[in-house]
Amino acid sequence: ICIYIYIYTLFTLTRVFLSLSVKRVAFSASLSGTDAQTIGPFDTYMPLVFKHVVSNIGNAYNSHTGSFTAPVRGAYHFEFYVFGHHSHPAGAVLVKNGEHVFIAYEHSSGPHSVSSSNGVTLLLEVGDVVFLRLWNGAWIYDNTNRHSTFSGHLLFPM
Repeated sequence: ICIYIYIYTLFTLTRVFLSLSVKRVAFSASLSGTDAQTIGPFDTYMPLVFKHVVSNIGNAYNSHTGSFTAPVRGAYHFEFYVFGHHSHPAGAVLVKNGEHVFIAYEHSSGPHSVSSSNGVTLLLEVGDVVFLRLWNGAWIYDNTNRHSTFSGHLLFPM
């Protein structure tokens, strides 16, 4: 019985230590930061890389791949905004570990700009990967005004 008390105490102390040592995790990035850029359309889903990083607290967002990797188990909230123009559809899908979760999509029949957004709270395990894909057949536009963005943060560890 003494070994069980020891293991339970060790487990409890480990959880307390991890909860105290958890870094704060938050990021926000735009598709482009310095010039006008249109991506798409493609016949298949294409990963989107948001290169202009405004903040990356905890360094969980990779601006070379466009992916966020959960550093701790917890509840995370993500938001994304996509902007399109000139009668083209604008759309992106949020992906968790290769599975589509939510989409943001808008299509205008006229020569007007369109935008769409979505958000989700997900329970992520350590190492889970979240990123955005361009919806097949869609376009996304961005410029120095930073219309198309991807953000996320840890709400609380679990």
